[in-house]
Amino acid sequence: MSDIAKLQIGDNSYEFPLVIGTENEVAIDIKTLRNATNGVITIDPGFKNTGSCESAITFLDGEKGILRYRGYPIEQLAEKADFLEVAYALIFGNLPTTEQLETFRSDIKKQSVVDDDIKKILDAFPKSAHPMGVLSSLTSALTAFNSSSVNVDSEEEMYRAITKIMGKFPVLVAWTMRKKQGLPLNYGSNSLGYVENIMKMMFEQPNETYEVNPVIKDALDKLLILHADHEQNCSTSTVRIAGSSHVGLFSSLSTGISALWGPLHGGANQAVLEMLEAIKADGGDTKKYMAKAKDKSDPFRLMGFGHRVYKNFDPRAKIIKKAADEVLNDLGVEDPILEIAKGLEQEALNDKYFVDRKLYPNVDFYSGIIYRAMGIPVDMFTVMFALGRLPGWIAQWREMRLKKEPIGRPRQIYIGENERDFVSIDKR
Repeated sequence: MSDIAKLQIGDNSYEFPLVIGTENEVAIDIKTLRNATNGVITIDPGFKNTGSCESAITFLDGEKGILRYRGYPIEQLAEKADFLEVAYALIFGNLPTTEQLETFRSDIKKQSVVDDDIKKILDAFPKSAHPMGVLSSLTSALTAFNSSSVNVDSEEEMYRAITKIMGKFPVLVAWTMRKKQGLPLNYGSNSLGYVENIMKMMFEQPNETYEVNPVIKDALDKLLILHADHEQNCSTSTVRIAGSSHVGLFSSLSTGISALWGPLHGGANQAVLEMLEAIKADGGDTKKYMAKAKDKSDPFRLMGFGHRVYKNFDPRAKIIKKAADEVLNDLGVEDPILEIAKGLEQEALNDKYFVDRKLYPNVDFYSGIIYRAMGIPVDMFTVMFALGRLPGWIAQWREMRLKKEPIGRPRQIYIGENERDFVSIDKR
């Protein structure tokens, strides 16, 4: 392959270098395009064909169903690592040694107390407020209590900022849910691991001693790992472009939370449960709704099946399907919603229409089922997604700042009115 790309515009020819990634992905480097061509730009709505950066964090091949963090296959990480190990690898580049992991864990625990005035901010929200709006606000509010900006040239300051948010974010997640449920706000225990503490803070009842269910803990660990990063998606790109202005880590993360909130992104697992509720309200006939999904004239859309990136089976779904089965078996949950979900799953896995089109259940489908079985409210599902995505956002922000990437500033093609004169209001 040539190492250049040629572009012909009218009678003029231009050459641009090719960039080849370590997995042989090829990109045309057009950063000099506008200057070289006297103002010509590319247009790519949604940036589906535009690489915004070079990144060493996550490799994703949707055609082959491959997902790797820092080169480590997602299947191996989900089976053999815990969430903090994966978080460390994403942020710092390699899986930690025993000493590095224990230091990381200890430093996060030291930062896991939130200023008590945050509770006053939380109290100001009505119980009807969506948890994602609350979480975004509380994350942004952390800047008021950690006002000094991070010196990215100081590894010590960068590390302190990372352990702070890793320690405090689960507290904000738990408090957001407990506020909505009218439960007292609590903290974890230094005797528990990271994921166990999340469970304790979320589910502990004021009159009971909380005991960690190992099956639930294992499933939650896997869910957080599977959601930890996913290359340059909407929320991750938002974190990077916000951070490119040199705004602080906490503020950058709050923009990512807001972007994740959308039903086309992190809200997909909530949309799955809302779909299941609607099917239940209509009698629970899964065959009827599978037929509706195949009818192109029917506006019904089957949520949680297929993926805009993965053209075959979502590799994360293979992993979490097993965890979903284990959770449902362990808890023995009798829930008509979950029965409908299992019915849809079996229909899709055996229906030629869905199999031929590779419309398999994705990670959003199974994560919604697990969260429902755990007793997590539907509008908290996207908050749990944000909890898992936290280390990926941190890693992307850190990489962007260390590489001193320029401020994000997309161009546009103007299609509005040409120059025209102002008309006074009495003559309009």
